[in-house]
Amino acid sequence: MSSLQGYVDRRVLLVLQDGRAIVGVLAGFDQKSNIVLADSKERVYSADEGVEEIPLGLYLVKGEMICLVGEIDEDIDKSVDLATIRADPIPPIRYG
Repeated sequence: MSSLQGYVDRRVLLVLQDGRAIVGVLAGFDQKSNIVLADSKERVYSADEGVEEIPLGLYLVKGEMICLVGEIDEDIDKSVDLATIRADPIPPIRYG
């Protein structure tokens, strides 16, 4: 996944197979697409309450768990009031 090189030192969103959404600064990655995020937070979505952000700090994610990597526009992200967003959590991926 050499295309990850362009995301290093940028704020990204990872969507994982278990449905979690992790936001952080891409600090590094390896040949198996394992990713290290700095200053990371898990965003927990709820249909009843606003989005909760849980601080994770420096966080390692196994490449096999990652479904999506996307760059976040920091200006837009800062302008959004997460407390006003209502959304169902992403369901985990099920195989078989």
